[in-house]
Amino acid sequence: MKKYLFVFFVLGLGIAMASTSSQGLPWEDPLTTIKASITGPVAMVISLLAIVAAGVALVFGGEFSGFVKSIIYVVLVISMIVGAANILAMFSTSGMLI
Repeated sequence: MKKYLFVFFVLGLGIAMASTSSQGLPWEDPLTTIKASITGPVAMVISLLAIVAAGVALVFGGEFSGFVKSIIYVVLVISMIVGAANILAMFSTSGMLI
């Protein structure tokens, strides 16, 4: 039993050391790029413009059909999600706390 336990620890140590040298999963870099694009300043401006445009369309567009209103609601929700991500990024705790 002791020799099996010894072999297990020796092989486990080799596997653990081999796994720490990896650069990460292959899809982490593209996802990081997408995250930076969604939370960037251009996305913030586009989301603010989309919120204003969707709000104006809903307030002054009384003659829209149900499908068009659904599309406007989808645009409004997506722009609010992107805007909320940017607003929460402003309150991150990187830096000095008072």
